[in-house]
Amino acid sequence: MPQHLDIDEIQDHDPIKITKKKAKDAYSQIKAPLIVNDAFWSIPALNGFTGGYMKDITEWFDAQDFINLMRDKRDKSILITDCIVYVDEDGMKVFSKKISCEFTLQPKGEGNSIEKVVVLNGKTLAEYHGDGELSEKPNELIYYEFAKWYSHKK
Repeated sequence: MPQHLDIDEIQDHDPIKITKKKAKDAYSQIKAPLIVNDAFWSIPALNGFTGGYMKDITEWFDAQDFINLMRDKRDKSILITDCIVYVDEDGMKVFSKKISCEFTLQPKGEGNSIEKVVVLNGKTLAEYHGDGELSEKPNELIYYEFAKWYSHKK
């Protein structure tokens, strides 16, 4: 069952380091097995911006701000790193996956600012959410790898 905890997020360029720290801090609060999932966005044309700052940036920037940043860039790629960290009394297990997407200069769908301008497999992430679809096939999701591992753990 999801829980919202008051955890300070460290600022770092390493997405796995951030997620591991959040998981460790959460475990110290609830003292029960848990998973923490986080995503980090890296735009090569902007020297890896936004990295671990995505949550704040999507609150500050609207879709047009991202379009303005990317308009004159030849490289319109964006790399999403999806991380899951599982913690229990035996330790910590990390799962990480990189997803290659690209920017469009035409926002589509409903969602946060960047979801409207990031395209994966022909649709913006916001369009997937609005249509009630997954942006990846179920067996390509990071949770699939976690579930395979966890089923053998028990």
